[in-house]
Amino acid sequence: MKSNAEVNYAELAAQYQIKEEPFYCPVSDEIETYEAAYAARMPMMLKGPTGCGKSRFVEYMAWKLGRPLITVACNEDMTASDLVGRFLLDKDGTRWHDGPLTLAARVGAICYLDEVVEARQDTTVVIHPLTDHRRELPLDKKGELVKAHPDFQLVISYNPGYQSLMKDLKQSTKQRFGALDFDYPQADTETEIIMREGGVDKDTADKLVQIGQRGRNLKGHGLDEGISTRLLVYAAQLISRGLEPVVACRVALVRPLTDDPDMRDTLDAAVSTFFE
Repeated sequence: MKSNAEVNYAELAAQYQIKEEPFYCPVSDEIETYEAAYAARMPMMLKGPTGCGKSRFVEYMAWKLGRPLITVACNEDMTASDLVGRFLLDKDGTRWHDGPLTLAARVGAICYLDEVVEARQDTTVVIHPLTDHRRELPLDKKGELVKAHPDFQLVISYNPGYQSLMKDLKQSTKQRFGALDFDYPQADTETEIIMREGGVDKDTADKLVQIGQRGRNLKGHGLDEGISTRLLVYAAQLISRGLEPVVACRVALVRPLTDDPDMRDTLDAAVSTFFE
């Protein structure tokens, strides 16, 4: 079995280092707030709707702070072993393989658990010892207690407006984190993001933002979720590659959101208002 001394954690950490600055447009004082939280190594919780920039924000902050970023897309089939690690058989025998949470704790990375409420509650409890004064992770199957690297930080995200009560976080988990609220950007900021990320001119970006705002007004009135900034960027990217705006919006904005014929007609009409 390979010992920890034989593992080159510096090389592993380098694989998760963000080399180029991700584009992120701040909407408030979230950058300064997060920097203060990281200085205190406070676990952080990012709350907001799908596609509003939570993951991009974490990428940007990892780059700005010079820390590796290990991201886990949580799902209902994820087990505690998927996070912390397990023994596996290979040609040399039985060997322990660190999970992403354990690896992040060892190398001092930021570990980002995206949509954490999708994981089972009996899985998420494994993060508790890392989110208080102990900052440690027991590997019961291995008989090892991992003391978190001084630079390690845990970040989780979820969409409180979309999750059901059955998938909400326990208070015993929530109260281990500081929290930042995210929402869709103001119109001028969102226009700037779409121009930069989608490669379209200001007039086109403005129209897409207005379509997005109309779609968001339908949330709870036929739509489970509003049109995200991410989807608006997708539409802009299609337009910048020569697709007709109406077609691009149908593909990137309307069809992904709903299968209801009446709701599709409503959104298609909103698109036609601006692009026909």
